[in-house]
Amino acid sequence: MRTNFFGTHNTTFLNGIACLLIMLAALATVARAQNIQSYMPDEADPHEGTWLQWPHHYTYGTAYRNSLDATWVAMTRALQQGEKVHIIAYNSTERTRITYLLLAAGVPTLNVDFLLRKTNDVWVRDNGPLFVYDNDDNLKITDWGFNGWGYDTPYRADNTVPTGVANSLGLPRVDLNSVVLEGGAIEVDGNGVLMATRSSTLENERNSELTQAEFERVLTTHLGVTKFIWLDGAYGGQDDITDMHIDGFARFGLNHTLVTMSRADLSYWGLSGADIHTLYQASDINSTPYRFVPLPLTAKNVVTTAGKNLGFKGSYVNYYVGNTVVLVPTYNDANDAMALNILRQLYANRTVVGIDVRNLYQNGGMVHCVTQQQPANLK
Repeated sequence: MRTNFFGTHNTTFLNGIACLLIMLAALATVARAQNIQSYMPDEADPHEGTWLQWPHHYTYGTAYRNSLDATWVAMTRALQQGEKVHIIAYNSTERTRITYLLLAAGVPTLNVDFLLRKTNDVWVRDNGPLFVYDNDDNLKITDWGFNGWGYDTPYRADNTVPTGVANSLGLPRVDLNSVVLEGGAIEVDGNGVLMATRSSTLENERNSELTQAEFERVLTTHLGVTKFIWLDGAYGGQDDITDMHIDGFARFGLNHTLVTMSRADLSYWGLSGADIHTLYQASDINSTPYRFVPLPLTAKNVVTTAGKNLGFKGSYVNYYVGNTVVLVPTYNDANDAMALNILRQLYANRTVVGIDVRNLYQNGGMVHCVTQQQPANLK
């Protein structure tokens, strides 16, 4: 016997559709009430490309630049297979030099393009654009203030990068320069949750004029997050000018996971007992606890390619998720293989690639710090 589509046997189906419409209407009402204007997708969502600021000699000299080139070549080699690689080069001379480096290393350049723009340094995660979708799923750029991690380094050229990127792409830019926000200081799970330390967002020459509630309202409006996991963090001094960016020790991973370190390693990293407890109690927008995936620290202190012992261990948590690859910091250390294998299990549909960051780590960062995703267009 056939049943009309709108017949009795479809009552359950229609009730389900009605419930869905009611739920969507409720979510829209909540969004309007909270003035959500855009949302930041998860890093693992599809990309159009990845932005890199290539090292140059104009701020810190030729030795600095030369010590880092190989890391950028390796990142470009891995990323260009699955997405565009947008390279910010200081000028046309640097573009020529970078092109030569890539070709000499056998890196295909079909998916590589350049934006010529003066920069102070390489940390595009912190000074670059944060791409978001508006409520109609159109891509736009949020341009937050960058002040060299609390006026610790030269920053004025880097602070103009989001404007340059927006102009080059023809994307709308939301000017939020009155609020300081470094991309590495926040983690979003793509489902309404943001994780951060107060020490790198609300203290140490960042947003001291704002209350936490005021800061949260700005983040809700422009990043679409409504739940916050706050850690106190710590003032880093000269050892960590970021003042404990979250992406050094805790990241949202696939399959409802939170990738971090063991409690003992978090203590080594400088977190307080209270922060460690808060982190390990973290839950999602529905108060469901995350599943924790701990990565090790390096077995020994990191030593640069020139043989300099940095006097501290390295983190593997500062990895970057591309369309087809996961770029993981490596240190020529016994624990490299363990970290890579753990992430291969978590990101089974991507190729996990180790990127030697020993020289970069000497300057305070790893892979995630020097990459910035541009999400795919949804329309």
